[in-house]
Amino acid sequence: MLRTALKPQWIAALLGALVVSGVFVLLSQWQFSRSVTEAPPVVRSTEEVRPLTDVLEPGQPFTAQVADQMVGARGSFDASRQVLVRDRLQDGRAGWWVVTAFTVDGAPSVGGESGVVIPVARGWVPSPEEADPPPSGILELTGRLLPSEGPEPGRDLAPGQVATLSVAQLVNLWDAPSYTGFIASMSEEGPDGDVSAAAGSGALEPLTIAPQPIEQPVNWLNIFYAVEWVVFAGFAVFLWWRLVRDDWVRTQEALADEAEAREAEARAAGTQPSSTPHRTDPEAQEAPEENSRGLQ
Repeated sequence: MLRTALKPQWIAALLGALVVSGVFVLLSQWQFSRSVTEAPPVVRSTEEVRPLTDVLEPGQPFTAQVADQMVGARGSFDASRQVLVRDRLQDGRAGWWVVTAFTVDGAPSVGGESGVVIPVARGWVPSPEEADPPPSGILELTGRLLPSEGPEPGRDLAPGQVATLSVAQLVNLWDAPSYTGFIASMSEEGPDGDVSAAAGSGALEPLTIAPQPIEQPVNWLNIFYAVEWVVFAGFAVFLWWRLVRDDWVRTQEALADEAEAREAEARAAGTQPSSTPHRTDPEAQEAPEENSRGLQ
C-alpha cells in the first residue's frame, strides 16, 4: 500500500488534504476563541469611592450594577446590634466576621422609619472571645458594597452568632430598616482623621476582599462548531487514505485476476496430447499375441 501512496497523484492529493485540514483547524481555533467572551462590565469604576446614598437606596433590590462598588458613608456604629458570622477564612485560617449595624446619616427613611442601618463586616477574629466592640462617635466609613448571603439555620450557635451574613435575617434580629446589601469595611476614620478598628486594632484583622472577576460566559454553539471543524479536518485526511486504499485494492484485484488467467492458460495447455505422457494399454499388447497364435 505504501507504493500506491507514493504515486505522484496521491502525493499531490495528500498535500491538498493537508491544506484543507489546516484551514479547518484554523477555523476551529477561531471558533474556540469566540466561545468564551468577557461580558461587558456593568460597573467600570468599582474602585472609585462613591457615596453610599448615591449608589443604593434602603429597601431597593441589590443588582449587579452596584456589586463590588467601593462606597463611603458617614454615621455611627450601634454596639447593641452586633453579630459574629462563623466559618470565615482569612489567609487560610478559619474564624469569624464581626458584623455591626452602621446607622447611615442622610439615608432616606423606609416606610416612614428613620435610622436606616447597613450591616458592616468590620473585620476578622480567630475566636468569638476576641471580638471587640465597635468604635463610638461619628465615623467616615469606606468599604466594598457586597450582596446579601442566603440565610442558613444555625441551631448549634450561641446567641449573637449567625451562620451567614443574611441581611434579611439581621433585619429580623435588629428590628431596624436596612439596606439590602452589606459593606466589607476597609477604613473607619473619626472626626480628627484617626483610623479605627478596620485598620487592625486589637485582635480584629481587616478584611481583604477584592472585586469579583469579570464573568466569562461560554458560548456552547461556538464550541460545537469548533469540534465540527476538527472532525472535518480529520475526515479530509481519512478520505485521502480511503481513496489510496481503494486504488491499492483495485491493483491487488487486477494482479490476482491476471495471475488466475495465467494459471487457467497453463492448465488448458497441459491437456494437449503432445504434452501428455504415453500410457501403455495392457489389452492392446495382448491382442497381437492372440492373432499370431491363430495364424499358426
